Amino acid sequence: GFLTGESCRGLCGSKLAGCSCHSTCESFKNCCLDYNQSCFEVRPYSSSMLGGTPLKIINLILLPNDQLRCRFKGEIATRGIIDSEGQAFCISPLLYEIGWIQVDISIDGSDFDRTGEYLSVHPSKADPSSEVVLVNGTKWHNYGSQNISGELEMTWNQSRIGADTVNIELWGYEEINTGTAGTNETLSYEASIHYLYSIGTNVPNTGLFSFFPESSQNYSDIEDVPALWSRGHVLAWHLEEAFRQDSAAWAKGKCLQWDALEKTLPNFLNELTDCPCTLAQARADTGRFHTDYSCNIETGSVCTYHPGCVHCVRSVQASPTYGAGQQCCYDHSGNLVLTGDSAGGSTPDKAHDWGAPPYGKPPRVPGYSHWLYDVMSFFYCCVWSDSCPIYLKNRPSSGCRRYQPPHAAVVLGDPHFITFDGFNYTFNGEGEYSLVLSPHNELHIQARTEKVKLQNGSSAYATQLSSVAMREASSDTVEVRQMQNHLQVLRNQKILPLNEQTWMVLHGLFVFTPSPQYVRVMFSCGVGVEVRLNEEMMAATVLLPLVFANQTKGLLGVMNSDPSDDLMTPSGEVLSSASLTPENIFKFGEDWKISQTSSLFTYDSSYLLETYHSPAADRPAFVPVLSPPEDPGDPLVTSMRTLCSGDGAHFCEYDTLLTRSLAVGNTTLRALHRHLELVKDLKPVSSCGWLPTPKNGRKNGTHYLKGDRLSFTCDPGYGLYGSSECMCLEEGTWTGQRPNCISVFSLRCTCESLCTAAHNQT
Repeated sequence: GFLTGESCRGLCGSKLAGCSCHSTCESFKNCCLDYNQSCFEVRPYSSSMLGGTPLKIINLILLPNDQLRCRFKGEIATRGIIDSEGQAFCISPLLYEIGWIQVDISIDGSDFDRTGEYLSVHPSKADPSSEVVLVNGTKWHNYGSQNISGELEMTWNQSRIGADTVNIELWGYEEINTGTAGTNETLSYEASIHYLYSIGTNVPNTGLFSFFPESSQNYSDIEDVPALWSRGHVLAWHLEEAFRQDSAAWAKGKCLQWDALEKTLPNFLNELTDCPCTLAQARADTGRFHTDYSCNIETGSVCTYHPGCVHCVRSVQASPTYGAGQQCCYDHSGNLVLTGDSAGGSTPDKAHDWGAPPYGKPPRVPGYSHWLYDVMSFFYCCVWSDSCPIYLKNRPSSGCRRYQPPHAAVVLGDPHFITFDGFNYTFNGEGEYSLVLSPHNELHIQARTEKVKLQNGSSAYATQLSSVAMREASSDTVEVRQMQNHLQVLRNQKILPLNEQTWMVLHGLFVFTPSPQYVRVMFSCGVGVEVRLNEEMMAATVLLPLVFANQTKGLLGVMNSDPSDDLMTPSGEVLSSASLTPENIFKFGEDWKISQTSSLFTYDSSYLLETYHSPAADRPAFVPVLSPPEDPGDPLVTSMRTLCSGDGAHFCEYDTLLTRSLAVGNTTLRALHRHLELVKDLKPVSSCGWLPTPKNGRKNGTHYLKGDRLSFTCDPGYGLYGSSECMCLEEGTWTGQRPNCISVFSLRCTCESLCTAAHNQT
């Protein structure tokens, strides 16, 4: 499978004259002889961005006197490790970014002509077996406050450190102002995670260590060695004596300082996307929102920082200017919880927890910028002191009045199409087609279909979805394709490994793969693509934000809330309702076939080349059965009638008859019902916005959607001025007048003044 002659050194990804250094060469068995050594892979393929993970270079055996050097991102050079068996390792460095990182190595100390890559991940997504566990995290977070003292304890997997003794060190994160004070120059900040001091040196590697906190000056100069890290935490136990003497007073002072600083910083709230109004919307809008694992309904709703909530989501993308993030939390009834009503409500973040491209610079550093801007202040104001109103004033819930749910379209079954505007049709072409094309937004989503295989091994006169490829502007190209009983994901024509990470940051998008049969792609523009595999049948759902209205064409139609123009050809001709015959629909679908030059697909087998990329001129055209015959004497029909009922019955019947399989018909029916439920969950909801509790009064109710009612009463000694009850109307306004509670004495004086004035006028 390897050809001699040319070398891949410095040429990874290229196709040479006599052999190939492209990732597809292994399938075609035309790799250059040194391909695996020059275009290497590493194991594990992922590491915490904090570094310290030994990355084993696969298929490279070195001699003890070789000079292994590793270079990351073309700029961070470190010394590699060669073990007694000649295995080569690079230690992942400390970075301030996540995503795929290029690694170049040299074995002569000068020429970095061998290339690989590894995935730098958010510290919370690193391999749990490589994590230092802080036993009793609450004690670590609050040490020195509320009479919390004693030993602090940590554990780790000692087998992950290949040494008899370890050093235990404290490292801290800060953002350093590098600007010049007193000038008009914009102040800039640099992120810094740096060594503070050692807690223990030459500690036996037993996997357990405890200590009584006290400062030390035992500095270390050891770098680029295997290391394990704990989760980030606030250094309560590291704070000055004033904190231990009166933690509440000390924390309140810090909270007030933070409040003063917030007044000088730009307002990030206005560029945040509003929250979905309901839990159903939040879980359905998968292109723009993703589960916040600190409050997850699927794992028991342990919502420590959001009491009273059952589920939270975060915006997938950070805001464009400030790198801020949205967080939305919901109660047991599925309603959005606001900080105006509860300290456990939805709180936006000045720095997105997951960071923001281009990363590296504050406040876009994954994890740690968020801790500095949003978490530390929460501890100052809400955990260590009773100043939480100050925190909530600076991090108020956004509400959902401006939220607009996306539109959803789907391809399922043999295959059937439901457009963004709800028009449905069946198109059984074989080939590669444009699902969604939006030139204005530079979005292209393509679908590949192949013949359906029957249980006896022959092909049916029908096709099914087999692959989806997509790209937005300059993003990475992602392809999701069926591999019998699982989905395979490719990035820029190279297969992505999925065994270590379920969440990947790529260029311009995120990929989420919680199971081998489900892949979700989230683009920076807010577009979401979900691909599912069930009973060897693929289904693909596309979610488009409203900014794509009147900007789309392709097999999934023109998104403009008008289904009558969804079957628009590339030339702009629309099939009228009178011309919607199976033959005309088939011709419409064939018009959306893509060209070789516009294809986003990978062709890494002879079958794919001969069937899709460069089919022979004499290859017979595929002719599907447009209307499957139904024989009343067919024993399959009776069972089909029982199975295929209600919404989608005609899709179910069509697929059952063509494939001779009730299982396929049932899979189609279930996929359709899932889509209909999604469309239902994404239905727009009117919100009238938050109404405050009147001062010196009470509000009964915390829900603000169409049909919700709020009632108001006043404390003793106060009278209600305004409405005692307000109802949210469909147009998004409240009935009545905003209530206020006014002192009875003030009301009496006002009435007496009015009466006196009226008496004098008469």
